[in-house]
Amino acid sequence: MTDSSSTPANTPGPLPVRAAMDRRSLLRGAAALGITGAAGSLLAACGGVKSAGGSSSAAAAGGTQTLRIGYVTPSTGFAAGFGEVDPFVVEQVTKAVSKGLTIGGTTYQVRIEVKDSQSDPQQAAKVANELIASGVDMLVTSSTPETVNPVADAAEAARVPCLSTVCPWEAFYFGRGATPDKPFTYTYHFFIGVDDLAVVYKSLWLNGVPNNKKVGVLWPNDADGNAIRAGLGPILTKAGLTVVDPGAFPTGTQDFTSIISTFKKSDVEVVNSFAIPPDFATFWKQAAQQGFRPKIATIAKTGLLPEQVEALGDLGPGLTAGVYWHPSWPTRSALLGLSSADLAAAYEKSSGNQWTQNLGTTTALLETAISALVSSGSPKDRTAVANALGKTSIDTVVGRLDWTSGPVKNVVAEPLVGGKWVEAEDGPFPLDIRIVENSGYPSAPVAAEDTALS
Repeated sequence: MTDSSSTPANTPGPLPVRAAMDRRSLLRGAAALGITGAAGSLLAACGGVKSAGGSSSAAAAGGTQTLRIGYVTPSTGFAAGFGEVDPFVVEQVTKAVSKGLTIGGTTYQVRIEVKDSQSDPQQAAKVANELIASGVDMLVTSSTPETVNPVADAAEAARVPCLSTVCPWEAFYFGRGATPDKPFTYTYHFFIGVDDLAVVYKSLWLNGVPNNKKVGVLWPNDADGNAIRAGLGPILTKAGLTVVDPGAFPTGTQDFTSIISTFKKSDVEVVNSFAIPPDFATFWKQAAQQGFRPKIATIAKTGLLPEQVEALGDLGPGLTAGVYWHPSWPTRSALLGLSSADLAAAYEKSSGNQWTQNLGTTTALLETAISALVSSGSPKDRTAVANALGKTSIDTVVGRLDWTSGPVKNVVAEPLVGGKWVEAEDGPFPLDIRIVENSGYPSAPVAAEDTALS
């Protein structure tokens, strides 16, 4: 069940398609996806195997306990858009495991307890520590280093297993002080990294609309910006692109005139930004006012959600961005029994809001966490759960996540493609993001090829 005291009040109603699945349907989904071992056991357990008398034979043997998953996410603050899908996903995952998980002769009920990081590192650490002190069995967290890193740090210090996503993995890993020789023990992560961004960006900028290969970068003085500056900059230079870097700027900058002037003087024709949404909006509007309009503009940390682009008005369409999940992907959630397309459609029908990329990552986050609890064999043993995370290999709605394959211990890099925001041709929403290049994930269908800003 969901903790009503900590889950956002606007939790949507029942899933309109296949919310409640019987054990046979779950097992069919597992077989269709080729899921065996721990993940297959997860789906069998989610079926809540019952005896003829209606009581769980596992519960009769080992009793019933509760597994508590603490979820720290930005429900408010600058990154609140990333958490918009959380009530829906938490509700559907809770329904999917409502009959309990049978592990080692004991039936466990599952409770997901949501806490708001307020998009603030101090608040994220505070609520993470509160969850830890209350005795949660596992933490999960998502969306930007400002939330992910302090939660993961708290978990590592307290020796509580933690799984996270939607934060460039270098910012999660190196930004928190890990090295290949000294990895983390309790904290694990999946998301894109610098190499994935480089593949997409080089394709967008070198194979798209002709340009002079001069890239003006808006990379802030924060965990994302510093990781990107150190990792992506040299890769772009080696690829033959000229990086015009005016230097790191503080979050909350109100006047970007000097940066815009540098871009204009350097004849920049491509812009890349890792600024938070309010900062990019300020920069982009001031750039238009000052007559600076590049041929291509590719943005991250903002521009990932439709509401962020809609807020830019006429300056929004044409922007390009990395896409880490899309309804057109040939993937599915075995736990929910939904394809990517069906997941997006179910969310839009239930919430009335447009799908976002975090719909995929949040679903994968929770189903992977549950898989690790099951495969641990002893879900109340935090070390056993952490070890299970490190061995997890599972097909999810964002693709296969395999922690045995790197790129470093604790991390899985998921697929990334390039998308472009355009005015929607039909439907209830004004904008749509179309895939314009798929070099990082050839299975993703390309819907358009034009990468130009205008």
